[in-house]
Amino acid sequence: MRAMYLCVLGCASLTYAATPPKATPPVAQVWMDLATYSGSMMPVGLGGMGGLLGGMFGGGKGGNVFGNTQTGQVGRWMDVTLSTRKNPNLQEGIQKVPAASQLALSLSLLSPQEGKPVPATEGDDEAAPAPEFQRPKGKILLYWGCGSEVRKGQPHVLDMATASMAEFAKVFQSRRATTRGAHSTLGRPIWPNKSDSRMISDGASLQGEHEFSGDGVPDGLKFSLDAQHDLMPAIDLKQRDEGQAVVFNWQAMPQARAWFMASMSMKNQDEMVFWSSSELPDTGFGLLDYQPNTAIDRWLKEKVLLPASSTECKAPKEAVGQGMLRIIAYGDELNLAYPPRPKDPKAVWNPQWAAKIRLKSMATSMMGMPAMQHAPDGEKSEKPKSPNAVDLLKGIFGM
Repeated sequence: MRAMYLCVLGCASLTYAATPPKATPPVAQVWMDLATYSGSMMPVGLGGMGGLLGGMFGGGKGGNVFGNTQTGQVGRWMDVTLSTRKNPNLQEGIQKVPAASQLALSLSLLSPQEGKPVPATEGDDEAAPAPEFQRPKGKILLYWGCGSEVRKGQPHVLDMATASMAEFAKVFQSRRATTRGAHSTLGRPIWPNKSDSRMISDGASLQGEHEFSGDGVPDGLKFSLDAQHDLMPAIDLKQRDEGQAVVFNWQAMPQARAWFMASMSMKNQDEMVFWSSSELPDTGFGLLDYQPNTAIDRWLKEKVLLPASSTECKAPKEAVGQGMLRIIAYGDELNLAYPPRPKDPKAVWNPQWAAKIRLKSMATSMMGMPAMQHAPDGEKSEKPKSPNAVDLLKGIFGM
């Protein structure tokens, strides 16, 4: 019986190995990440916390530098990466862009001079590295769901001094399906870069044809972006006090596929409070980033994400205090290839090129602090007594 079992495994392995692949990786690949950020900037004076919190709350280097689609710095950003298997050491590339981009019809893509090259066998669909978070101190309270009242069974409370890893995992549930987007590594030219760091103006549009060229890049690598896949508008997030709840409002956005909100605040010196708009427990750490369409659709059905038509969400006062709030509108991820994948699943597919375009719009705001007080027209809003923003964030991360 054991011999038969081993034979079955061995035969299966041999059969699989002998089966010819039905698809090969594209000769060339383009990644384009488009992001719009609005709201509050990161407080100055955070020292070593800047790198950790830059991707969570905003901030980052000034000017147009590669990676601004992740830093949260207020503005409209595009990161581009180009690669080709015919030239793993590609140093330069050209991207022709539509006249409406106001970027002089072409961008100069340059390879970084530092970093580790990506293995040629590495696939585009593999998961992107998860962000790292420091383990907080004290107690953590987790609330979730839109509504005026705290729901039964909430909050989940975690005492960091006594919590087991299982208890820690229960509170820090965080869905994430982010795959690789634009990235900076040797042999893959990027934009922006030191020689071309022009800003994208407020009135610019990326609608129209984009064409890529370079040594080893196949001819005809070009595609068009429509209005649905252009830079997304900024989120105009507002809040108002409704007694036992805080009401968050924003404008509808035709490009939004779904919405998600999450906040972090301090209840006191030793208690940190998380809240998210999800109907299921989730801190939001993994969701506040680009997500593929299939994952977004699944989480919409599970009511983890808010529908595209949403323009309001309430949170009970116990769940949100003086702290940081983030909201994301997910755009429609566009995946293109030439020639297109054959309808026949048995047909061999050898694409010459592929392109992945990811879109999002995010806003970051301080809750319960002067920057977020929206009084009715003609009335003056009183400035609430609030802790220093630096002390608040240092308290959250136990620094």
